[in-house]
Amino acid sequence: SFTGFVSIDCGLVDEPSYTDETTDISYSSDVNFTDGGVSYSVSSTYKPSLARQFWNVRSFPDGTRHCYTLVSQGSGNKYLVRARFAYGSYDGKESLPEFDIYIGEKWWGSVVFEDASSVVTKEIIYAASSDYVHVCLFNTGKGTPFISVLEVRVLNSDAYLVNYGELLARFDAGLQDGEIVRFPDDVYDRIWTPYNSTDWNQIDTLLTIDQGATSFNFLPLPPSIVMGTAAIPANVTDNIELRFVPMYNSSTLYVYMFFAEIQKLEANQTREFNIFVNGNILNIDPINPPYLQSEYYMAISVNSLELSINKTSRSTLPPLLNAIEIYTSRNFSQSETNQKDADGIRNVKSMYGIKRNWQGDPCTPLVYLWDGLNCSYAESASAKIVYLNLSSSGLIGNIASGISNLQYIEYLDLSNNNLTGAVPDFLHQLRFLRVLNLENNQLSGTIPTQLIQLSQNGSLESNFGGNPDLCTQGSCNNSNGNRVIVPLVASLGGAFLILIIAVISFCIHKRRQLALRRKQMAYSRIKEELESNKQEFTYAEVLTMTKNLERVVKAEAKFVAVVHHKFLTSLIGYCDDGEKMALIYEYMANGDFSKHLSGKSKIILSWNQRLQIAVDAAEGLEYLHHGCNAPIVHRDVKTQNILVNENLRGKLADFGLSKIYPNESDTHMVTVVAGTLGYLDPEYHRSNRLKAKSDVFSFGVVLLEIITGQPAITKSEEKIHIIQWVDSELLEKEIKDIVDSRLQGEFDIDSVKKVLDIAMACVAPISINRPTMSHVVHELKQCLSNEIIPPFNSDNLKSSSNSSITVSFDGISGLSSLVR
Repeated sequence: SFTGFVSIDCGLVDEPSYTDETTDISYSSDVNFTDGGVSYSVSSTYKPSLARQFWNVRSFPDGTRHCYTLVSQGSGNKYLVRARFAYGSYDGKESLPEFDIYIGEKWWGSVVFEDASSVVTKEIIYAASSDYVHVCLFNTGKGTPFISVLEVRVLNSDAYLVNYGELLARFDAGLQDGEIVRFPDDVYDRIWTPYNSTDWNQIDTLLTIDQGATSFNFLPLPPSIVMGTAAIPANVTDNIELRFVPMYNSSTLYVYMFFAEIQKLEANQTREFNIFVNGNILNIDPINPPYLQSEYYMAISVNSLELSINKTSRSTLPPLLNAIEIYTSRNFSQSETNQKDADGIRNVKSMYGIKRNWQGDPCTPLVYLWDGLNCSYAESASAKIVYLNLSSSGLIGNIASGISNLQYIEYLDLSNNNLTGAVPDFLHQLRFLRVLNLENNQLSGTIPTQLIQLSQNGSLESNFGGNPDLCTQGSCNNSNGNRVIVPLVASLGGAFLILIIAVISFCIHKRRQLALRRKQMAYSRIKEELESNKQEFTYAEVLTMTKNLERVVKAEAKFVAVVHHKFLTSLIGYCDDGEKMALIYEYMANGDFSKHLSGKSKIILSWNQRLQIAVDAAEGLEYLHHGCNAPIVHRDVKTQNILVNENLRGKLADFGLSKIYPNESDTHMVTVVAGTLGYLDPEYHRSNRLKAKSDVFSFGVVLLEIITGQPAITKSEEKIHIIQWVDSELLEKEIKDIVDSRLQGEFDIDSVKKVLDIAMACVAPISINRPTMSHVVHELKQCLSNEIIPPFNSDNLKSSSNSSITVSFDGISGLSSLVR
């Protein structure tokens, strides 16, 4: 392999590597770069038209995300990263798939095929921020992702003046159709393709073009064979014109144009021209390209590019163009895992052969955090691993040395495995470690003295039990077999436990004496209230309604005793029958909001009605956050917990998981993570730090459900989160196309766009960037007032092809080009 080249034939299994006959580049198998996937060969129908590296593919039929991890030559280096795809009916279905490709945590683009024989190439300039480059494929529900070729080439650190640039076009203007130029002619292995117009003629020379004339070294010039061809207008009075139309807005284009005179001009001949970009002249003085010497001009354009190369009045020859490259600047900067942590956890993965979902970066993106890990995130620093739980994971061998790299680890659980050998000394050097669980393994030898001291002084909660051959210092020679080491706090804990049991027993005895009196009083009060609404329930019926009292009734009773608001469901009584307890809430005639959005209800809520219910629930949540003496976090905001009454007004319900701030001035609470999958704030999930903004995230998911009619997590096999689904859909569709089809177009697009903006702000990955519920209520009420004041008229339905929003969840707006 050439220095700085990584060339992977994805799906190659018959041989470890081979050398391409045309380029002399060595391609290797991908087995050491990714986990999972299935190797296929393309159909024999398409093989003759494809290069050797496209004969195999690796397909990923299972799961949503699959990554290739490439070891770079160090952070700060710049690379050309190229992914290539040729379908070739490898699966025999003749059905073209469509999927997304990411680099690290950032959306790179969508892979879309024209036909089964076409090759799709995605290429970017990428400045690595760590020693790893992750290229990931995402299943978007439109077909199975696969990949044919993955290539990485090293560039100069200042190449092209952009750290992250997606290639839109790289044309050799005079190259004949069907030909390409790449390595070894281009030492960087850039692929130059022809672009010819019927309005152009081609000229060429076999002489060598000098590449040393440029005054700057940031731009790798095209090879001589590329500069030895050029396009000129067929009509000598015409200009050379190119227009690039981006598919997405708000993109900065970097345009590099290359010129060299390749015809020996006579004394009476002059070739002189000016370059116009979007109607503005680029050059200061007229351009006279030097004979057999390369020179370039660079332009920066926003959104679109109209390029015109016009000859001057004194020029006797038409203008020429030898080559052109166009990139769009992309924000591919990564908030990746701390390099040392990443090295350490990959050592653990390699040593124990862990599969799980351990692909790509360990900590990012949040939605694909590695199973068993939690990370700490800071806006100005890389993510750090603070939690590792590999309990009952079938680990065999010594404790992995890579754990010593996890310098910020706070919680380490390796219990219930088959680990052998000694407890390593490096564990006591993990200065943030607070919990260490090594019980039920086959560890042997002596526990390091420093770990025992940390446990004794309360700095470390440790558990070494269930290791028959493990002992403390000085106890290894005892004959009583006391090598089984129990937690070091057990003796004190046992005595304390006895005291607690005695106190509890006394309290239970006292409570039983009052139970009958309390039960009669409580039941009498409930029965009177229920009879007024003609609703009386047996305990069996209550069990059915509450799914066997899954929620902690006492916790909820404590909560509802201190909050009262018109958009929170009202408690009308409770049942305390000794060990049987239940809470009875007001009856809500139209059930929960989710059934109306999922199509399970016969009632189809209009956009106005959905918006009204959203405002109601938002006001209830705002009251919890800002209207109580101490702020309250609901912790389980979802459409199932918004109930709808007979007037189609909403109320927030189910407070069994709610938490009250101990102090009004607190900004967060550290608590065990609780909530519902799909609505759970990823920042809260990774840090255990509960904030009011955690509810805001959940409410943002609710708003997305209201708009799209999609569940928080799709019910397809891929289980795609609604945020990712919206992100993916909006890359190619207009906002009106993702709105719930049951609304049949009866909505105001500006209103939907506004609510979508609010929703995406609510689900910002970093909580500090999310609005407060007060702000959300204010914005939603504005939307509602705009809907109510002018009655709906389908003639006023506003829809524009350029309607768009900024999406901030694991993706950014992209740019493709059409050349005409």
